[in-house]
Amino acid sequence: MKLEQRKENKMGTMPVSKLLLTMSLPIMISMLVQAMYNIVDSVFVAQYSANGLTAVSLAFPVQNLMIAVGVGTSIGVNSLLSRKLGERHFDDANAAAENGLMLAVLSAIAFAVFGAFCSRMFFQAFTQNEQILEMGTQYLTICTTLSFGAFIQLTSERILQATGKTFWNMISQGVGAIINIILDPIMIFGLLGFPELGVAGAALATVIGQWIAMGCALFFNFKFNHEVHINFRKFRPNWRIVGEIYQVGIPSIVMQSIASIMTFGVNKILIPFTEVAVSVFGVYFKLQSFIFMPVFGLTSGMVPIVGYNFGAGKKERIIHTIKDACIYAVALMGLGLVVFQLFPAQLISIFSNGEELGQMLEIGVPALRIISISFIGAGIAIVFSSVFQAIGNGILSLIMSVIRQLVVLLPAAWLLSKIGLSMVWWSFPIAEIFSTGLALLMYRSVYRKMIQPLVPIDEQR
Repeated sequence: MKLEQRKENKMGTMPVSKLLLTMSLPIMISMLVQAMYNIVDSVFVAQYSANGLTAVSLAFPVQNLMIAVGVGTSIGVNSLLSRKLGERHFDDANAAAENGLMLAVLSAIAFAVFGAFCSRMFFQAFTQNEQILEMGTQYLTICTTLSFGAFIQLTSERILQATGKTFWNMISQGVGAIINIILDPIMIFGLLGFPELGVAGAALATVIGQWIAMGCALFFNFKFNHEVHINFRKFRPNWRIVGEIYQVGIPSIVMQSIASIMTFGVNKILIPFTEVAVSVFGVYFKLQSFIFMPVFGLTSGMVPIVGYNFGAGKKERIIHTIKDACIYAVALMGLGLVVFQLFPAQLISIFSNGEELGQMLEIGVPALRIISISFIGAGIAIVFSSVFQAIGNGILSLIMSVIRQLVVLLPAAWLLSKIGLSMVWWSFPIAEIFSTGLALLMYRSVYRKMIQPLVPIDEQR
């Protein structure tokens, strides 16, 4: 690995508090826009058809699995790329970007095959309602077979994040989300002379937005990202780099895929009560994304800072970054807690065309209030999970996720369902207590073994 002389990246020199805000705010803004488009998407579908909302809610585990693979792989790219920049190994940084894009294409191919042949079978595992089956199959087939835009967009944006170019990341995400929001009502309801496509229109609006965002992110990397040089003319897969990407990426993929398993399991627990309960659970995930996305934006800005300074051996900057991130995360999640406690009925009402509003409010109001109790602990756990990924120890993040969602949450939800539907929601706060405590214990061990012994790279020469 060649060690080159180059002006040090701002992640190793700019004051930490200013750097974290500079890196995170553009990503947080873009993720808020993303969360808004997720909500708007479901609002339009709910206005079109109550069964359409149920179909989209049932499709969420597969969409979440796609996000898990795309985000998990791109987190591996982000972590590796930022560490190689900190170590001054610029050839490996370039290889991380190129091989990451290759992995994005391969992931999209795999999901396109699944979507083309297995979408209807997936929905048949939940319901025999023909309208839900038809709408769901159309929606999921479009989202999976045309997923190239989503996967390449995610990796391209993480490359921008890893090198500190978060402003351009904000632009690409924002443009894609705004295009989606504009196209949603046009394609769903058939406005401006466009044919009425219903739920299929929502899927097409989504993938068109993703493809446009992909184009923007690729353009910004080639035009403005001078820290990394991507060249596919002489590209050959580098399996050592792929292995290092997946050292963090696979635990991240599995960790986020567990959310799909959890969602699938909770839907199976809820649907015997009523299909409305599934819709409420889907609505909760849309709403909570508006709270969680800014925190994910914060940690997305934090990861390259921690990774770069870990590679450069600057432990004081790492500790300062983690402390600031915890403070901001708790503040954001606290705000979300207040909103969910005070305005649950208003939030639920956004997602109903009046057909089942009474039942949705009866189920959804207590659900939102109970689940939101877990928000503060979740913010802390997300920060520490991202720290583990940033320093290349993604297995700890995986362990946290497995314990929270599979060992605690799903069994608790199943047991509490024996008492009644309203008790199922308490599984979320219960799981978060375990996850937060485990995160604190893990960080204490990581600090002693990996962060405290660090020596600045300039003093190693």
